[in-house]
Amino acid sequence: MKEPLIVLTGPTAVGKTSLSIALAKAVGGEIISADSMQVYKHMDIGSAKIRPEEMQGVPHHLIDILEPEEEFHIVLFKQLAEQAMEKIRTAGHIPILVGGTGFYIQAVTRDIDFTEAEIDHAYREELEELAREKGEGFLHDMLSQVDPESAKELHPNNVKRVIRALEFYRQNGIPISRHNEEQKQKGSPYALAYFVLNSPRELLYRQIDQRVDAMMEQGLLAEVQALKDRGLTRDMVSMQGLGYKELLDHLDGAFDLAEAVRIIKRDTRHFAKRQLTWFRRENEVIWVNKEDFSYNNDLILEFMLRKCTEKGIIPCNLPKNC
Repeated sequence: MKEPLIVLTGPTAVGKTSLSIALAKAVGGEIISADSMQVYKHMDIGSAKIRPEEMQGVPHHLIDILEPEEEFHIVLFKQLAEQAMEKIRTAGHIPILVGGTGFYIQAVTRDIDFTEAEIDHAYREELEELAREKGEGFLHDMLSQVDPESAKELHPNNVKRVIRALEFYRQNGIPISRHNEEQKQKGSPYALAYFVLNSPRELLYRQIDQRVDAMMEQGLLAEVQALKDRGLTRDMVSMQGLGYKELLDHLDGAFDLAEAVRIIKRDTRHFAKRQLTWFRRENEVIWVNKEDFSYNNDLILEFMLRKCTEKGIIPCNLPKNC
């Protein structure tokens, strides 16, 4: 028998948090955050981190476990997520991966092997120096020459991921996109229910703009200022998150606050579009279009529970789930 695993994902601002709590309570689950930013302490507003009072007693894992100076990456995420899943199952509960970082989710659902070759520090430093001298776009152009598929997936500003893809090509002689595709074709080792929550694009974009405005009202600028005062800089992994790097640029005098907010909204909308593109290529996903359920979370939950029952993840103990 395969171990059960539920995934609830979707684009940013679509409304995963409240639904994930209802789902966890209904199935006896615990939540593992599949988010690259909520792992960091002191970065609450910009990461839209769930507050303790919103958890309603549901245990959450991989939230507030690293300092912003520490580097978080896919290998560490997979290691920590698997440790959390083992702990959850030992307690007799069902792990639920919740978040919008598709690559992280895929790493777990497909059990992708991220065995890393020894890092070529000289080559990495060479690439970092090129980024400083010639700009982030130069590295992205380099990647386009050897791995156009990865270049299409990665934003030029995501220097860490671009460098990792270039390193992989140098070390292995094949594009990392091909490696990932081969890994992706493996069947999941889990009894998997993989839900993608979605809304019409116009509504989603409006929710994104409203969320950014709310973050600013809640004190996102002060949060970024405190991180800057702590010594954090734009080249750190934690400061690559949407909202953080733009406001850090503003504080460094690159542009005024209104322009920073405009860029955050624009880039978050672009990010949501890329998330949806990623999920459309995934296998075994169950699309949950909120408009099909009249935006009623109770109806969405009933649908999800039926699917979990069909997949043998939860028993058929309620007529409406069978």
